[in-house]
Amino acid sequence: MRARKKTTSYIQPSRERLIRSVVTSTAIETEQSPEQVKTTLDALRDKLAHLRLAN
Repeated sequence: MRARKKTTSYIQPSRERLIRSVVTSTAIETEQSPEQVKTTLDALRDKLAHLRLAN
């Protein structure tokens, strides 16, 4: 008999959870407060909103 592969479903994390994850890890690496990092990322996001990723 062949062993069956178990499949697991993947739930994509929400945008808010991804942003929180990036903010937290960046804050730890740069030794800044998460609020400062979030403010900086938001400013960059607004500034570069017109750019799109290449396909």
